[in-house]
Amino acid sequence: MRRTIFQSEHEDFREAVRGFLAREAAPFAQQWEAAGIVDRAFWKRAAAQGMVAFAAPEELGGAGLRDFRFNAVLDEEVVATGSVGDGFSLTNDIVAPYLIDRASPAQQRRWLPPLASGDAVAAIAMSEPGAGSDLRGIKASARWRGDHYELSGAKTFVTSGIQADVVIVAARIEREGVDGLGLFLVDASLDGFARGRKLQKLGRMAQDTAELFMERVVLGPDDLIGAEGEGLRLLMSNLPQERLSIAVTAVASAERALLITREYVGQRNAFGRAIGSFQTIRFALASLTTEVRAARAYLDGCILGHVHGELDAAEAAGLKCLATELEFRTIDRCLQLHGGYGYMEEYPIARMWRDSRVQRIYGGANEIMLEIVGRSLGL
Repeated sequence: MRRTIFQSEHEDFREAVRGFLAREAAPFAQQWEAAGIVDRAFWKRAAAQGMVAFAAPEELGGAGLRDFRFNAVLDEEVVATGSVGDGFSLTNDIVAPYLIDRASPAQQRRWLPPLASGDAVAAIAMSEPGAGSDLRGIKASARWRGDHYELSGAKTFVTSGIQADVVIVAARIEREGVDGLGLFLVDASLDGFARGRKLQKLGRMAQDTAELFMERVVLGPDDLIGAEGEGLRLLMSNLPQERLSIAVTAVASAERALLITREYVGQRNAFGRAIGSFQTIRFALASLTTEVRAARAYLDGCILGHVHGELDAAEAAGLKCLATELEFRTIDRCLQLHGGYGYMEEYPIARMWRDSRVQRIYGGANEIMLEIVGRSLGL
């Protein structure tokens, strides 16, 4: 069915994004994967095209586009063009909202202009060696020293951690009368801030992912986002959009996998005819196509609900679980239908398969998503 959630300005944006990514990103996918990092010069070119932190106010370098449909268009086109890296979704869907909605005017003036221009790369550090989906288990601490905090701790699985100039760090505040987390804007050039390994992953190889270490990093009160102790609430408030973003990528990936697989089975011959003419293959693709179409309809409804401020945490969690489970099942079946060629790196389905696996872990493991939905049912 024709999608009805987008207007002419979204489709104009899509056309511009697709052209830019086809020229400036897709041809370099293998090169960036081999390097384990996306060229920073590309990030500046993307920013110059208005594709980075575009929700920021115009006076702070953005375009003031506070409409998640633009985010969805960009996330979908990254998938559709075969581009690599999570930089767009990380910056636009996850990090930027903290700066735009939660940061002080001084923090916004400091960090939004360089972010929107591509001069700064941002990251967010939540996961720790002993605390992944359980944010209440965070051990990193920010100890109050009378007029400043001392931040210490270790973080892992930090997307863009190798390149980041500023990192939003979640840490437990140690101060009398305060019980809870704080979110801190940490300048990566500060003394005591160190990057560990660039982690070697199963997939998403072009996206740099790092360990980060902080040893008594001195931070002022003006480096804290919001109030002391409300860090968990701030994190939880942005998780629905993060999980919606993951679902957008998941459904787009499933759609692309089906597209390239239909093309492949229409051209690949066995026993004197195209393998797509065999009933077992037609039925497999027909079943998956129907499921993905249903997921697309549900996703579009959730996108529109989010634009109108109506997407709650439980629905976003359920959507993320459904979309990512379907994504991996679809891509796995499509790889199977490619036969031995599906296991070859030269075929895009191979990269899509390994890149899709982490989606069921991103933004909170799917087991946690089901727990969130279950609790919302009063169970």
